[in-house]
Amino acid sequence: RIKIAPGAIVCQQAELKGEIYIGANTVVHPRAFIMAKAGPIHIGENNIIEEQAYIHNRLDKDKPEPVPMHIGDYNVFEVGCRIESKQIGNSNTFEAKAIVGRDTKITNNCIIGAHCQLSANETIPENTIVYGDECHQKQHNETPSKQDDQLGFLIKILPNYHNLKKSSKKKGSKDS
Repeated sequence: RIKIAPGAIVCQQAELKGEIYIGANTVVHPRAFIMAKAGPIHIGENNIIEEQAYIHNRLDKDKPEPVPMHIGDYNVFEVGCRIESKQIGNSNTFEAKAIVGRDTKITNNCIIGAHCQLSANETIPENTIVYGDECHQKQHNETPSKQDDQLGFLIKILPNYHNLKKSSKKKGSKDS
């Protein structure tokens, strides 16, 4: 069961399986993968999920009970990242080929660098940059950038070149 909020852009060539909710103004590129095998995935508003990004809520053989995955607002999942974290806050960037395991929690305004792998049972504090071959961590105090310009461009241009999955409700309708 897939629910797409009005204003979200989900390309037909994206692969979605399981119970997934995609929030308003979120953009899912063609060839992105979102797999909800171990419980629902709730994706908030204004996220960008690029080609070959892989978001997977999978069962753990040691913990077979289903657990929902929550992704906040204004996150960017770049090409080839693999995300299994059950809890992701707001305004995070997962750079190309970053890997985040199911036991790692991402708070807010974090940047997980290209090729960095996080798999420990840990919570990445707010305003953290993970970078380099050794996945070093450091704090930053920059204001999270809202990708409104990029989102606006994608929302305008993608429908011209790709077939889209339909939203679940019409704009302005109330939830029942």
